[in-house]
Amino acid sequence: MIRVVALDVGETLIRDDRGWAAWADWLGVPRHTMSALVGAVVAQGRDNADAVRMLRPGIDIAAERAAMEAAGRGASLDEADLYPDVRSALAALCAAGARVVVAGNQTAEAAERLRALRLPVDAVATSGEWGVAKPCAEFFAQVVDLAGVPADEVLYVGDHPANDVAPARAAGLRTAHLRRGPLGYLWADTAGADWSVGSLQDLASIVGLVEHQRRLGRQGATGEGAR
Repeated sequence: MIRVVALDVGETLIRDDRGWAAWADWLGVPRHTMSALVGAVVAQGRDNADAVRMLRPGIDIAAERAAMEAAGRGASLDEADLYPDVRSALAALCAAGARVVVAGNQTAEAAERLRALRLPVDAVATSGEWGVAKPCAEFFAQVVDLAGVPADEVLYVGDHPANDVAPARAAGLRTAHLRRGPLGYLWADTAGADWSVGSLQDLASIVGLVEHQRRLGRQGATGEGAR
């Protein structure tokens, strides 16, 4: 039974292009250069933040991000950054009886901006608030605690096989890999998730299918429906 759906943030709920554009502008390089470097490190299976480190070796990314925020040049986050399927998919999950939480590798400031969007979710939390980030097992322990149900009743949804799918499965959660964004498309064949989806709209069907299978299993175990 899937009682809670937990959603990653970057390239799951929101597009990352404006965030990378902010980094390019801050570091004084063309946005195309930044995009190309992000694509290159993703193709090599590296942390996408390595694109920033290539432009400025030795950079303290957390400190630089704080400087961007202080200067009023941090990445903004508003309705335009949401993927088109987000609100309707979240509404469909609620209608299917699932609770929905958001948990991703984002700053505490990003968490506040997400809450300001008033998405139809039960909770929003980020690595910046928890002090622990994916793919660390403690992050997914926090996700389960936020969900308030056993790990195998939580479906974690994200685009990153190494940061989302593999550690979530290791922590006992169910997983759905979203074919979205550079990582979602490039590494789709290696995701190893319970489900692979092309849109968040597919999630309500998964929740409904699992519940239907659970009911059939109960009927089979009790002999109900046998005539």
